[in-house]
Amino acid sequence: MSEAQLRAEIVAVAQAIDRAGFCPSKSGNVSARFGDGLLITPSGLPYAQTRPDDLIALSLDGTVLSGSRKPSSEWPFHTAIYRARPDAQAIVHTHSPRATALSCTRRGIPAFHYMIALCGGADIRCADYATFGSPELAANAVAALEGRKAVLLANHGVIALGGSLAGAHQIVAEVENLAGQYLDILAAGLAPVILDDQEMARVSARFAGYGKVG
Repeated sequence: MSEAQLRAEIVAVAQAIDRAGFCPSKSGNVSARFGDGLLITPSGLPYAQTRPDDLIALSLDGTVLSGSRKPSSEWPFHTAIYRARPDAQAIVHTHSPRATALSCTRRGIPAFHYMIALCGGADIRCADYATFGSPELAANAVAALEGRKAVLLANHGVIALGGSLAGAHQIVAEVENLAGQYLDILAAGLAPVILDDQEMARVSARFAGYGKVG
């Protein structure tokens, strides 16, 4: 994929999550690996107005390589995840309503549904709280993402990573769906039946052969 194609795809994903209501008040951000660094959405620019030339190229230490705008304030966790996870080719961060609500309880999502396996393991963890844009938040996100493709950020939102932008987008949308289902169960005063690790392993093995894009 050329740089122009990658820039256009990043903007398309950012605009799609915005249309879905996942990015209130210009929140959220999208990035993808490019060369030895990454391309990331800018800070404070509404996604409907964002164009491919507005993206910023960063090195993995956060140095701006090109772009006239400021990178997203969350660039520290993007660069930290790419350094820690060679499998991550793209990252999507949202403040999607129901997953964010759940994150404010500082609880993750257990394996109440087999689609949890899409997110890389037997649960979706909730990372410890730290101030947005801080190195501490980056470290907490990396730790909670170990062996996973998605994580809730306490009192904040969601991070999803993927082997492609389409994969990360798919995962972040599924986290919102699962969070909504889980909250509905809890609101009904019910306790979900949790699938065991053996079943989740079987589901993960089946997903591997289903052409998932994550």
